[in-house]
Amino acid sequence: MARLLRWLALLVLLALAGAAAGVWGGLIVVPARYDPWARLDLRAEPDWLTGFKLSRLEREPEQCRAALGETGLRFTALPDRDSDENCALRGVVRVARSDVAFSSGFIATCGLAAAWTLFEANALQPAAERHFGQTVARVEHLGTYACRNVYGRTSGRRSEHATANAIDLAAFVLADGTRVGVLGDWDAKGGSGGDGRKAAFLRDVRDGACRFFDVVLGPDYNEAHRNHFHLDMGAFSTCR
Repeated sequence: MARLLRWLALLVLLALAGAAAGVWGGLIVVPARYDPWARLDLRAEPDWLTGFKLSRLEREPEQCRAALGETGLRFTALPDRDSDENCALRGVVRVARSDVAFSSGFIATCGLAAAWTLFEANALQPAAERHFGQTVARVEHLGTYACRNVYGRTSGRRSEHATANAIDLAAFVLADGTRVGVLGDWDAKGGSGGDGRKAAFLRDVRDGACRFFDVVLGPDYNEAHRNHFHLDMGAFSTCR
């Protein structure tokens, strides 16, 4: 029986290897949605391959910019820039706006911009619709690029902001003008003039961001993030 199971396992592995070789060699045609090597369609509903394909876009700036070009994001590709301070910019774009307006344009790695498009369509706007019955029209941010160490310390590792690989979000303005700010509304309660929907919305936004960004930090993380959500596409993975 043990020998039979080993043979069956071997046959399954050979079949999988053959199928992979067929897909790689173009002998077997797989719909792009289910092909791990096909470029990520940022307009499509996220699935189990989205994270893998997004990580590939981070390493392939040209493919990433092509994917961004298929979305509603308004951006301009920027040339790479060296730095003597370990703050080089590689594969970056300047974002003007998306389906939402931003408090100001910003520079971002293409991977960060790609993650934003997924987050906006599949987390931010659905959360606004659930809690307020309307969409977010404008996003207030605190910037992306800053050549500095983590927390601005004089020593230690560079922040993801040093390569424009992070964005800090401070507030969201709804279509009717209602403003939801991290600083004032994270702990908002219902009753006595308060609006508990704002706090619930912000938690939904934080949780939704964790689906697409590698690191998400907010007021529950520490005092330094009491007024914003930090989102980045760095080497670590944290959702706090």
